[in-house]
Amino acid sequence: MTKIRSALALGALVSMTVPVAAQSEFDIPYAEYQLPNGLNVVLHEDRSDPIAAVAILYHVGSGREVPGRTGFAHLFEHMMFQASQNVGQDQFFQKIQAAGGTLNGGTSFDQTIYFQVVPNNALEMVLWLEADRMGYLLPTVTDEAFLNQQEVVQNEKRQRVDNQPYGHTTHVLGKLLYPDDHPYNWNVIGSFEDLANASIADIHEFFQTWYGPNNATLVVAGDFDVDETRAWIERYFGELPSGPTMADPAPRPPVVSSTVHVYHEDDFASSPELNLVFPTVEQFNDDAYPLQLLGLLLSDGQSSPLYRTIVEEGRLAPSASAFQSSLEIAGTFRFRIRTFPAVDLTDVEQAVYAALERFETEGFDEDDLDRIKARYETGFYNGISSVLGKSFQLALYNEFAGSPGYLGEDLQRYMDVTQDDVWRVYRQYIEGQNYVATSFVPQGQVELVVDGSELFPIEEEEIESAGVAGTQRLAENVEVPEVPSAFDRSVEPSKGPAPSVDPPSVWTHTYANGLTLLGIEQKELPLVQFNLTLRGGMLADDPERVGVANLITDLMMQGTARRTPVELEQAIDALGATISMSTGDESITIVANTLRSRLGDVYGLFEEILLEPRWDATEFERIQRETVESLNRRQTNPAAVASDVFRRVVYGDDHILANNTLGSAEAVQSFTTEDLRAFYDANFAPNVSHIAIVGDIGQAEAIELFRPLESNWARKTVELPVYADPEPLEQPTVFFVDVPQARQSEIRVGHLGVARDHEDYYPIQVMNYMLGGNFNSRVNMILREEKGYTYGARSQFAASEYPGPFVASSAVRSNVTLESAEIFRDEIARYRDGITPEDLQFTRSAMIASNARRFETLGALRSMLGSIARYDLPHDYIQREEEVVAGMTLDRHRELARRYIDLDRMIYLVVGDAETQLDRLKELGFGDPILLDRNGRRVTVF
Repeated sequence: MTKIRSALALGALVSMTVPVAAQSEFDIPYAEYQLPNGLNVVLHEDRSDPIAAVAILYHVGSGREVPGRTGFAHLFEHMMFQASQNVGQDQFFQKIQAAGGTLNGGTSFDQTIYFQVVPNNALEMVLWLEADRMGYLLPTVTDEAFLNQQEVVQNEKRQRVDNQPYGHTTHVLGKLLYPDDHPYNWNVIGSFEDLANASIADIHEFFQTWYGPNNATLVVAGDFDVDETRAWIERYFGELPSGPTMADPAPRPPVVSSTVHVYHEDDFASSPELNLVFPTVEQFNDDAYPLQLLGLLLSDGQSSPLYRTIVEEGRLAPSASAFQSSLEIAGTFRFRIRTFPAVDLTDVEQAVYAALERFETEGFDEDDLDRIKARYETGFYNGISSVLGKSFQLALYNEFAGSPGYLGEDLQRYMDVTQDDVWRVYRQYIEGQNYVATSFVPQGQVELVVDGSELFPIEEEEIESAGVAGTQRLAENVEVPEVPSAFDRSVEPSKGPAPSVDPPSVWTHTYANGLTLLGIEQKELPLVQFNLTLRGGMLADDPERVGVANLITDLMMQGTARRTPVELEQAIDALGATISMSTGDESITIVANTLRSRLGDVYGLFEEILLEPRWDATEFERIQRETVESLNRRQTNPAAVASDVFRRVVYGDDHILANNTLGSAEAVQSFTTEDLRAFYDANFAPNVSHIAIVGDIGQAEAIELFRPLESNWARKTVELPVYADPEPLEQPTVFFVDVPQARQSEIRVGHLGVARDHEDYYPIQVMNYMLGGNFNSRVNMILREEKGYTYGARSQFAASEYPGPFVASSAVRSNVTLESAEIFRDEIARYRDGITPEDLQFTRSAMIASNARRFETLGALRSMLGSIARYDLPHDYIQREEEVVAGMTLDRHRELARRYIDLDRMIYLVVGDAETQLDRLKELGFGDPILLDRNGRRVTVF
């Protein structure tokens, strides 16, 4: 990295002023300095909670690779979690989690970032860990470790790309837009072949080139002592040697000399998808800002030209999007339309042209632009509402814009965009310009591609041989000597006393109509969030007509008795707010998020939506079509199929919770607006509702804010149906759903568990922690880290007002389906015999210490209030949960596992390729698998 810090080299405190709604100012103080070895450091104090976030951003992503040597950056994202010279195998996750923290990493074209959020007593340990993998990783990068993480990376690609509808789109677009030597030509995850052919020497050279301190920014944000933290950073990072000085890459925008159309037949898609992609500009370019807003003007909302032309009038697709994507050296503007089934993509392309003609003819006014800016501004502040969010942004701006203070300038540049700016970039980059177009269509439906499209060849992985090629590579004996240090780095820093965690003060109020209000005041940011939750949701549906509750929440957002759908949407946007509704298994929720200064107006819109529904017939018919399409798309997603079918097997056909909240396509098509009105009249009442409000508002003001509901919303009797618990299976049984050519098998293992109000609910959560409740759990460590079969494995005991399922799950490489199911079977059985004292101590430490992170964000506080209201929990329920964890013993743990993990009633569900995997599962020992369709109904095999 070539940027040099000068004015702040000694770490002077800077106050970055950010405008808020043009009415007030919000300061983000930070100190910025640089170590002699080039490491850039940014410190931001935030005393709101006793936690600290550490983010380290390396200026290296897949864009620093070269053809034939791709995938290295993403591979190192994984390798750097494994071990380093002074930190044992898999100890990064274990140490952070045991301290009550969370951690992860990510790789993109331009960067790799690692982050941790921990109670502040563990901050020194985190800095020790980060420094060790920066300066002392290579002695542990052995051939064995390299091959193991290759398997994990391959499983990640199978899960996110190969086994997903439209998963190859990014790959195809990269090849079309950029020449072979351009760093955005290949996917971030890289080539399996390149990784298999790489030597350990190649891998070491890449690390030594790009992962030095002079190519990184370290950010510490949260509650910490600045002087002490500076001393720790100097101690652990100061002696690390600089890497080579690498120049920042120059902008290299894509060049499309003529419009290109290609197509691909997708194994998993149920509907066609069209992408039109135009070359534009890199991040922080002057034109990137109006291009971003142009995308919103073209596609965001019901008044946008794409929506009106493609969705409303053309009825070609449920939605249409347009957006600018700016990376470090290049950018694109993309139109993406995923259509209804059997839609000809030539018609869709013509509809995009028609929408652009409409935009040129009708234009937009200053109010339209202001609405878009207001939404963007609120989203900006939501993005920095946590110390982790702040650390991400400070690191990104420091590394790519030259200063963490650019955070405020970046927002201002969006606010300064004019109408002329938008028209200028439209005419320069979109109007009449060349583009690349991809038509992805379901297998066998080539007639739907855009006229003149050519087949784009994509090499699919063979199911039978998957995972074999890389492991056959000859091992190399490359020894790297230990890296010396001025002090003994093998000694882990001691953590100070655990911070005192003071749960936020919760207040409650009940109105005369039975409506309950709960609140927590949190004044760090000028934001307020609130939600209203009504009991019922899908539980209130007719079991033969499931899906009415879901349609209600979609339709109630489409206007009010006083406003058309467009008018309501524009009113919300003008306030820079969001209001949304959703339906769950047992509740309906309305959520609002707004700047503090606009709260009163947002409340007014919220009350209109709640009490004055429009029941718009035109919007109802559109939502019906879109819901049916959503159901069709779920049928092509193996993970969604597994979730839906597992529910049906667990609950049986007679229980309402056997269904997805969307219902079935047949049922949804039969509904009328009268069905929705009847549901609303029967189930919307204040006495079965509660409101949770958090943020920059006190109790007295909040009570008065919602006071109108006391008189405007009358109490009524609401009766919800009661369902008996389903009968369990008589014996362990294997079920199979066929998804031909699936590159992964989705596995679900489990049975019915307990309800949220069960006396053992929380002790069971503690018991499950080491089975599959964290990264270092048994199933994940074996299936991912030891075997390399999956990208991740987990287990949980879900629960609500009704008993929820115990489920262990993973998406595994197809040709190890049986072996993975056997591991689940054996490890679950072995877990019932008890855990070690070390495992119990890890569980106690991790679960108790993590409470320091539990109260930071507004969303977390709303969730806490929701649990209190929904399950009638005491305000100090989190402290009581700590007592459960602290009091857990080995005997109690074993007793819980044996009581609530029932091997004799276990369901084994596999969703995968029947041709290659079905017969093998007979070896699991539970008889012939029962074949189900994608709705969970038995398939008759002749």
